[in-house]
Amino acid sequence: MRTYNIDMDDSYEKNYLNKRPQDLCLMCGKCCRVVTTGTSHEELCELARKNDVYAKEFLEIFVPYDSVEAARKVDAETVDNIFNHLQNDQKSTENLTFYYCKYLQDDNKCGRYEDRKTLCKHFPSSPWAIVPPGCGFSGWLFLKREQDKERVRKAKEELLDLQVLRTKVVNKETLEKLALVEKKLHKTIELYKKYGSQDW
Repeated sequence: MRTYNIDMDDSYEKNYLNKRPQDLCLMCGKCCRVVTTGTSHEELCELARKNDVYAKEFLEIFVPYDSVEAARKVDAETVDNIFNHLQNDQKSTENLTFYYCKYLQDDNKCGRYEDRKTLCKHFPSSPWAIVPPGCGFSGWLFLKREQDKERVRKAKEELLDLQVLRTKVVNKETLEKLALVEKKLHKTIELYKKYGSQDW
């Protein structure tokens, strides 16, 4: 499954993309054959009308299936995998639309590979992308997710340390600096909230 994910900040995304191995794709075509997004089809169309580059690119490449069952007939395992990943988030599954790439050829190769769009070049664009069962990126994505979780755990530990430190500091300037550090740590945790960072 290809996810349309632009939630991460630019520096994080660039760092992730620069370190992503290029040779893990198994050329199965599943991520182009059954695709969905975290944005409803109607919202994507509205974003495209407002000249959102990502929405326009996505809709230029991907065509919606008529129904979830139509997508399931093409690849039930991938569709079910997506629903399993999103089962605890009713909001994410309410208006779920599945798509297929109009450039995918019968041999699972891209009909416009040399001229493919950025969102295709960057897939999977986040360690939190839902990939099809058996995807070559699965193991590497798992390791990257664990690194993200460790980053959040460390931020939580530092917040606890700051709470203790705050009780010992009386200098107003130092307290203000501590508040800025706390804000940054909360932002790190918040960045992963939709992935469950409150429980890590």
